[in-house]
Amino acid sequence: MWDGIGDFLAMGGYALYVWGAFGMVALGLLLEGILVARRRRQVRARLQRQSRRPAAARNQGE
Repeated sequence: MWDGIGDFLAMGGYALYVWGAFGMVALGLLLEGILVARRRRQVRARLQRQSRRPAAARNQGE
């Protein structure tokens, strides 16, 4: 197995590939979460605007 934390982090000479891949996946997951949250806020704002629109049109007709 590994003789210490240094050997573990070196990953048998493949550290750049392993940790680079891990970093890219972590970055992708982080970006996905940010983009989903942003899109959710946009959709909620649009739905709120749309739900107010018919009420304003009814009030103008009266």
